[in-house]
Amino acid sequence: MRSFLFVPADGGKKLDKAMASGADALIVDLEDSIAPERKDAARKLAAAFLKETIGQAARPRLIVRVNAIATGLIDDDLDAVVPARPDAILLPKAEGGAAVTHADAKIATREAIAGLDDGCVKIIALATETAQALFLAGTYRGSSSRLTGLTWGAEDLSAELGAEANRDADGQFLDPYRLARVLCLAGAANAQVPAIDTVYVDFRNDAGLRRECEDARRDGFSAKMAIHPAQVAIINDVFTPKPEAIARAEAIVAAFAAAPGAGTIGIGGVMYDRPHLARARQLLARVAGGGLSGGA
Repeated sequence: MRSFLFVPADGGKKLDKAMASGADALIVDLEDSIAPERKDAARKLAAAFLKETIGQAARPRLIVRVNAIATGLIDDDLDAVVPARPDAILLPKAEGGAAVTHADAKIATREAIAGLDDGCVKIIALATETAQALFLAGTYRGSSSRLTGLTWGAEDLSAELGAEANRDADGQFLDPYRLARVLCLAGAANAQVPAIDTVYVDFRNDAGLRRECEDARRDGFSAKMAIHPAQVAIINDVFTPKPEAIARAEAIVAAFAAAPGAGTIGIGGVMYDRPHLARARQLLARVAGGGLSGGA
């Protein structure tokens, strides 16, 4: 999984365009892009879209961003969409592992009522949208077997902090949001799930998007969210392992397999140690699996 494209649940033709965008996953949004008076109608539209597309053989993963637990709207969201069996929900404003455990219980009840297999609907947590969430980023491990990814966001966090901006004049994140990014990355590593980078809002700036994707891949993120179909091709390109990277990873794994007691090995005049082996195995696992852990 490389690209996650947001689309409003009441987006109409935008949903059709999103399906043809090449994104690995669509995030059907019931939260920020839907006005309060449109929530009920959007739930029905989301459920209908899921029912129409979930059985298609060649389709992206279908994820629904529900409303946050604290809003009290999540129960109606789950009542509407869980019977249509989305691959996952995106839980916004998650405040640590306890929030994921809470959402797990809500989903499990609705799976049982709908006659679905327990655990078939996964959870991705949006882990940095409140100040409290920053202090709980290390608590996701063991919270739920449904948890299949962590991502982060700067917009809601900047509003909560009372900030005037979250990026500088060059488009780079300012320090509070760089911290949130790192906490998401570390929290995901601790929870042993993929880390998904946040959106790049300047969707006409291809160079800026590519730079941010490359930075995210370098640091350990395995995918990125998008707000416009035009961003998907660049995201997919950057997060698709290149043949030379795959070949190097295979060579590292093979060299250590041939010398099982070695702490370091040399390939082409370059020394590799056990952390290099771990990274090589991670890359090859991503290539082989092609998806979020747990099957979301």
